[in-house]
Amino acid sequence: MNSIGKRVLVSGGGGFLGAYLCDELLRRGDIELLVCVDNFWTGLEANLAHIDDARFRLVRSDIEAFRSDIDFHEAYHLASPASPPWYMSDPGRTMSANLVGAMRILELLAPGGRMCFTSTSEVYGDPAVSPQPETYRGSVDCTGPRSSYDESKRATEALLFETRRTRGLDLRVARLFNAYGPRMREDDGRAVSNFIAQALRGDPITIFGDGKQSRSWGYASDIVEGMARYFWRDTFDYDGPLNLGNDREVPVLEIAEYVSKVTGNGRIVFEPPLPQDPSNRCPDLTIARRILPGWSCGISYEDGIGRTIDWFRARLADPERLVAAGGG
Repeated sequence: MNSIGKRVLVSGGGGFLGAYLCDELLRRGDIELLVCVDNFWTGLEANLAHIDDARFRLVRSDIEAFRSDIDFHEAYHLASPASPPWYMSDPGRTMSANLVGAMRILELLAPGGRMCFTSTSEVYGDPAVSPQPETYRGSVDCTGPRSSYDESKRATEALLFETRRTRGLDLRVARLFNAYGPRMREDDGRAVSNFIAQALRGDPITIFGDGKQSRSWGYASDIVEGMARYFWRDTFDYDGPLNLGNDREVPVLEIAEYVSKVTGNGRIVFEPPLPQDPSNRCPDLTIARRILPGWSCGISYEDGIGRTIDWFRARLADPERLVAAGGG
C-alpha cells in the first residue's frame, strides 16, 4: 500500500473519544482524506467544530446506511453508545450500530486495508477473575438488560476475527476500560460525568448501590494515545485483542467523594443498584506493556477529574469558547 494519500473512515467520530481520535489522525501527514460519519445520537457536533482541515469531511448518517464510492485504506469503528442509559433505551439501534455497522465498513475497505474496532471491557461481563486478561472469556448474560451492548461488541469481535481468519483482514481490536474526560456529554449517564454534572448543578451526587463496585478510570488523552499507538503507530507481533485502560482499580464511592470534595457539593445519596452492574473492572495490561512499551494511563483520577471538572465548569459558563478551542 502506498505510504501517502491514505483515505480514512471514522465512524462515531462525534463521540468524545472519536473526536480525539480524529484530532490524532489529522496530525498525520500521510492522510489525504478523513471522512467522519456520525448520526449524533450520542455524539456532539461541538466536539468536531474546531476542526479546520481541508482533508476532513463530516457526514451525518447512521454508519449502517453510509454509502460511498471511496475505498478506504483505514477504518476506525467507534459508532456505538457506551453508556447504559443510552444503549438500554434502544437495544436494536445499539446492536445495529456495532455489528451491521462493521459489516458495512468491511464493504468499504480497500483490499489490504486496516480495520480498527473499539470494543469494550463489557465483553468480560461481571468478571469472576481480576484483573481481566484478554484470554478471559467473560461472564455475560445474553438475556440481561446490558446485553445489547455487551453482546453486540462480542459479536462484532467474532465477525472481525473470523473475517481475518477467512479473508486475511488486517485487524486491530482494542478493549477499552472506563474512559472519561472533557468532551463528554453532561447527560452521558456514566459515573464521572454524572457525578460532575450533578455536583456543578448543585444536585445530590447519586450512587447506585453501595458504591463498592470498582472501575479502572482512564483519562481520555491516555486512552487515545494507547489507541493511536496500537492502531497505527507501533509495530508488534501480537494479533489482538488488546486491553487499554488504567489498572488502578478505584471504587465508585471514592470517585464520588473526590468530586464532592473538589466541587464543594457534599451531598451524596444512594439509590438501589442498577441491574447486573458489574462488581469490578480492571485490565490485565501484560500484553499492552509488551507491545506498547512505555505506554500507561499516567494521569491519576485525581488529576483527570480535576481537569474534567474545570472543563465542565468552563462549558457551562461559555460553551462557544470550548467549541472554538477543541474541547480541552
